[in-house]
Amino acid sequence: MKRKICFMFINGTISEPQIIVMDLGQGEMIIAGVGSYEMACREAKKLVEEGVLMIELCGGFGTIGHAKVTEAVDGKIQVGVVRFDNHPGYDNISGDAKWLPNQDEVKK
Repeated sequence: MKRKICFMFINGTISEPQIIVMDLGQGEMIIAGVGSYEMACREAKKLVEEGVLMIELCGGFGTIGHAKVTEAVDGKIQVGVVRFDNHPGYDNISGDAKWLPNQDEVKK
């Protein structure tokens, strides 16, 4: 059985999950693009069912996004994250401020 790992990124232009699987011989690297935290949680659950060993989230996920995905996998796999407290691609606000509605407190 091949080892499966996933890198997940978030981009608001994605309306349906975008999945790319790279076969690396002994394993697979799955690149998953999602458009929201909710979509990320749904995809994370599917990835667990498919036997993925771990998910690494891009820096576009804030701490709340990381927590939501971690909760979604229910301790079945580890969820890591590349961290930007203030993401340079989001005009230096956090991923939480960008992706969660009504998060004015997060922007401060």
